[in-house]
Amino acid sequence: MTGPDPKAHLHRYLQTARDALLWKLDGLSEYDARRPLTPTGTNLLGLVKHLAGVELGYFGDTFDRPSGIPLPWYDDDAEPNADMWATPDESREFVLDLYHRARTHADATIEALPLDAVGHVPHWPAERSEVTLHQILVHMIAESHRHAGHADIVRELVDGEVGLRVDNDNMAPGDARWWADYRERLERAARAV
Repeated sequence: MTGPDPKAHLHRYLQTARDALLWKLDGLSEYDARRPLTPTGTNLLGLVKHLAGVELGYFGDTFDRPSGIPLPWYDDDAEPNADMWATPDESREFVLDLYHRARTHADATIEALPLDAVGHVPHWPAERSEVTLHQILVHMIAESHRHAGHADIVRELVDGEVGLRVDNDNMAPGDARWWADYRERLERAARAV
């Protein structure tokens, strides 16, 4: 095989999603990082908090490598969806530190185990609960990119900032007038059906 080894390749895709998610918080006020912008409450800091917990579970407990980091929003008596938003006493610094600690713990698991290492996801159906590190890496790449996409949209709703990465917006060229005209053209097309 030429090129990067498969685990390094998968890890790079996971890192790309992680970095994109964090970039969406850059330059925002505390309010804008937290405010819900969809009917279901999707918000940027909540997406980071959610992914921190998910990484700790899938790369930790699944492979019998618990992090020891308490996640009270997953307790049996926790309110539903408590992992999807930051409470007033959970600072941005707390959530970002949690995510960095989760990434470090996950990266240690990825580094330590081979792709065919077997783990168990207790909340998945019994017939699918036995997994490999390879499966979990693919699962977390999908999960992280999905939420990075949510973050793209939420950030655009906050202040109009868009793009794939800080060094590559991956958008069609155009100024504000071009984008307004483009959006209006799409609106007319949608109404014409």
